Amino acid sequence: MSDNQNLLAEQRRALILDEVRRRGGVRVNELTRRLNVSDMTVRRDLDALTRQGLVEKVHGGAVPVAEPSTHEPGFEAKSTLEPGAKEDIARAAAAMAAPGSAIALSGGTTTYTLAQHLLEVPDLTVVTNSVRVADVFHAAQPPGPSGAARPGAATVVLTGGVRTPSDALVGPVADRAIASLHFDVLFLGVHGISVEAGLSTPNLAEAETNRRLMRSARRVVVVADHTKWGTVGLSSFATLDEVDTLVTDAGLSSRTRADMAEHVPGLLVAGPDGPVDEPGAGV
Repeated sequence: MSDNQNLLAEQRRALILDEVRRRGGVRVNELTRRLNVSDMTVRRDLDALTRQGLVEKVHGGAVPVAEPSTHEPGFEAKSTLEPGAKEDIARAAAAMAAPGSAIALSGGTTTYTLAQHLLEVPDLTVVTNSVRVADVFHAAQPPGPSGAARPGAATVVLTGGVRTPSDALVGPVADRAIASLHFDVLFLGVHGISVEAGLSTPNLAEAETNRRLMRSARRVVVVADHTKWGTVGLSSFATLDEVDTLVTDAGLSSRTRADMAEHVPGLLVAGPDGPVDEPGAGV
């Protein structure tokens, strides 16, 4: 098979995978019509995606691989996923933090990457329930000779709470601390995002803490790479209409971007060459 044919197969399978995640399942006859290929070609593509563990074949089609809605990967496991996309998203999101403003960062590997870019923004007050995020600022901004904070260093407020596998602090202690605060922008990482389920997490306590974070923010910015699309955790904590801006990466298909733009006022697609505002979705 030529390189050109290989590329076409990869493109086809990417389209099939996006359709499975977006709709929750597809039928072979639908794919043959949409892709204008034979039944045998579609079945080979589904076999390849099944071997990669990306879909599950069923009679007449395929569905997403079933994962328990309570499954919560640890921080280290998640940090190895989509590092390039997270870097692009973090760079674009950091531009939304104004010097001297009060911001909040939830737990997650994307917000952890974002924290490293926010080190360049002076005089921030950072509220976070992420131990990892707090460590980023602590390690990068040692005190001056007299023990006082260096000029321009961020003031970091770390909530208390019970630690989750992703190193977020959640529960009543965190909720009470957040409820008494107010910040200009919340940068929110998510486990899953979809039109039907909105924003979701496998952790019930984290769902409530995320709700509190959103209530305390004047503006909510979700930072999520394309693999979060179609994932649904145990507990939904917000609808897409409650999000002001979604910052994602170029891996999100154009069809999914259109779906998102119907619900989220601001859709920013980050890439190596800089972010792109989607038409009709101002930030």
